[in-house]
Amino acid sequence: MPETTPGTSAVLSVLPALSAQAERLIESGVHEIAGLSAAEIRTYAADVESRAGSDGALLAVHPDRAPASALAPLLRREDKPGFVVVDMSDVDQFTPTGVELPDAPLYVLTGIDRGDHMSNWSPDEALPALTKEDRTPLLLTEGIHWVLQQPAALERDLCFMTIGSRLRKPNGTFDARTPAIWISNGTGRDGRERRDAPKVGWCWWNNRHTWLGFASATGRKP
Repeated sequence: MPETTPGTSAVLSVLPALSAQAERLIESGVHEIAGLSAAEIRTYAADVESRAGSDGALLAVHPDRAPASALAPLLRREDKPGFVVVDMSDVDQFTPTGVELPDAPLYVLTGIDRGDHMSNWSPDEALPALTKEDRTPLLLTEGIHWVLQQPAALERDLCFMTIGSRLRKPNGTFDARTPAIWISNGTGRDGRERRDAPKVGWCWWNNRHTWLGFASATGRKP
């Protein structure tokens, strides 16, 4: 297993207040995708803030309500919209695996971290390490929510995988592809017009990448 190196995740720990995040979701039309009213999202965010505060918390919509294919195009970087790679047309079939989600349309995640110290680890190496640290890997949809609220979460050479989402094949085994979010170089089938755009793609489960950490959280709360 590679040695860990100091990362810059700490500078990303301060997220906007939940009330501000709610407005961002509404402005982006996420409430309509999820079949929720703007008032429902605002009320939920205000309620959580009043009861538990919101320092470092991320507001998320349950993936059953807002799938990755609908959320990815809402991302923006240098005025370019996010996209899903062409060979991941089954992106919404990557579902929560080994992760317990609140049974609610809206929930919050705490202690978000990009996992820079795990850059150049494989998912197979990172998952047990996160478990040992009592951390839970982010789902793909949660990672998209994070970048939507905090675009700085994506940096050149410092992006992340979301190994809480996996695709189980009909025979019961897992697809070797693992979702990740990074910045397109505008090469190959991405197209030059997508250079610098936020990109939802995949990497192999046993491969290492020096520019991909492993996004995780300390927990999820309804």
